[in-house]
Amino acid sequence: MAAKKKRKGRSVQELLGIKTFTTYGLKTSKGELLFYQVVPTNISVLSSVNIEIKIRHLMQVLSTIPDIEITCTDSSECFDDNKAYLTERSREELNPKINKIIKKDIEFLDHIQMEMATARQFLFIARCKNMKAPQVFNLANRVEKTISEQGFEVHRLSKSEIKRFLALYFDASLNGEHMSDIDGEQFFDTEKLYEQEVESDGKKT
Repeated sequence: MAAKKKRKGRSVQELLGIKTFTTYGLKTSKGELLFYQVVPTNISVLSSVNIEIKIRHLMQVLSTIPDIEITCTDSSECFDDNKAYLTERSREELNPKINKIIKKDIEFLDHIQMEMATARQFLFIARCKNMKAPQVFNLANRVEKTISEQGFEVHRLSKSEIKRFLALYFDASLNGEHMSDIDGEQFFDTEKLYEQEVESDGKKT
């Protein structure tokens, strides 16, 4: 009986469907994604008439760009799970010195949470399928113009901003914009590797 061939495990990147960053957004297995951040309006200070106007403007955006997607996420990292875990540990811990340290950790998280913005952020996402670079460029500008013309404050996310959004969305890091494009690339000296490769090719010739 022939031994079964071991299946190669899929990477996290493959499971998420993310391939690479592009000039305008993020390439995935289901098309290129363009991200636009829209500043929310505080409707609590608007009259009912102005709220209806805002709703009509949003409906106009959705009718003009029917395939656009909307997501709402935290604008900063959330520490609720960390605080809940530490609170439970504090109840169970019998050593007063360790308990004191745990309570200081909770106070530290509270302090960070107060300093950080707790507001939500709203993103409009345009999906490009089977488009060449010039077509993506035209769509990127058209979507931003359409949203802006309806009175919304909007801008397309840069690569560093997309990194931060992904890091917050997947609870990976607070400083997602500083993450490397390729996992582990910070441990390689690319210039040195290139020099070694050139030197090796020179010896072969």
